[in-house]
Amino acid sequence: MTTGTAAARLEPTANGATAVSTIGERATGPSVESVKTTLVDVPLLRPHKFSVHQMTHQSMVIVRLRTSDGIEGIGEAVVPGGPWWGGESIEGIKVLIDRYLGPMLHGADAGRVTALARDLDRRIPGAQSAKAAIDMALWDARGKALGIPLYELLGGLCRDRIAVTWAVGAEPAESVIREIEGKLASGAHSSFKLKMGAAEPQADAARIARVAHALADATSLRVDLNGSWDETTARRWLPVLEEAGIELIEQPLPAWNVAGMARLADRLRVPLMADESVRTPQDAARIIGEHAAGVLAVKVAKCGGLVGVQQVAAIAEASAVPCHGGTTIESSLGTAASAQVFCATPGVSAGSELFGPLLLAGDLVTEPIHYEDGCIVAPSGPGLGVTLDEDAVARYARD
Repeated sequence: MTTGTAAARLEPTANGATAVSTIGERATGPSVESVKTTLVDVPLLRPHKFSVHQMTHQSMVIVRLRTSDGIEGIGEAVVPGGPWWGGESIEGIKVLIDRYLGPMLHGADAGRVTALARDLDRRIPGAQSAKAAIDMALWDARGKALGIPLYELLGGLCRDRIAVTWAVGAEPAESVIREIEGKLASGAHSSFKLKMGAAEPQADAARIARVAHALADATSLRVDLNGSWDETTARRWLPVLEEAGIELIEQPLPAWNVAGMARLADRLRVPLMADESVRTPQDAARIIGEHAAGVLAVKVAKCGGLVGVQQVAAIAEASAVPCHGGTTIESSLGTAASAQVFCATPGVSAGSELFGPLLLAGDLVTEPIHYEDGCIVAPSGPGLGVTLDEDAVARYARD
């Protein structure tokens, strides 16, 4: 346990790296005693194709944060299939936590979760996924210490469940139609997102139009380009998608081109949703100020943690812009954290995409997250409300 105000000190670690050893004020309660990580690879039930990458498995860093009173908080770091999306790799996240974030937290007051998150932000810019896993583990430990679910720490429930959109990879139209028809027949989902950007724009737009013409009367369809088009291409082909019945268009332009998104939003009747363009509260303020999107996507990993999600959503809500609860394809562990913060945040009013556990061929908790009538139900146990399955972690752990 620290004594006095903890100062930032640069000290060599056992492997020669240099890390800040302690952050935060003097611990008045249980302190962070250790932070350990495990890298796991969980196969998918089917490949999931993005604009520039195809996943066949999902890799995750499991964080175990133990406090001085013996409580273990669990977190999960996830990126959607690799560094192509946001620049972080799962391997780099593990190194960052092992060599830097973990040692920085040693001795810090485990109950001062938001203050610790702010300190980490001041010392390490970016690295949202890595910091989100630490943040998640701290919140889990805090909830367990108090015997209450995470959502009670975040202001209480605004809703006890949230609708889930199912995402379909950038596959041929026939495959997409079959998959969606199967989901509709089961009653599991009522809205679907179609990945785009892997094919030449004209052919890609024709593929989506074919799906929309077959299914638009039966369900709600939206598309996600992951920033793969330039503005000229988007001006030519997004009206084709709009005319076909697509109801929402996610991130058609690269993250930096907020001005271009604003110009597109002004031309289209259907709303644009910003995802890669909005990671921080400052991003949210800029996008809203420039009228660049009608919906903002929030994600625990992308926003650097649970409070980051609530900050972005509060800015959006103040401007009457709804937020959508996105996913980086988490296991039930990370999905439990997302479900709780989304259900505790009034501004996350445009549904969610928390389908990750349903796409995985295995899970990392003893009782997977619960889905009901097209919605995910917020777990109500202490902390994250789920229990790590140590046998599953051992089974999927990378050698």
